[in-house]
Amino acid sequence: MAKLYSKRKLATQKMLPKKETLRLILQYSRALNIVKFGNVNFDFIAN
Repeated sequence: MAKLYSKRKLATQKMLPKKETLRLILQYSRALNIVKFGNVNFDFIAN
């Protein structure tokens, strides 16, 4: 039997990130350092 994909879903759930995910992204962005030297960019991650 063919599946009908044209039917609308009743409601979509709001997806929110976990606190751990936000913390990881913020810590990564704080540790990332980009230095431009001429036409070259150097990316450093300070752990």
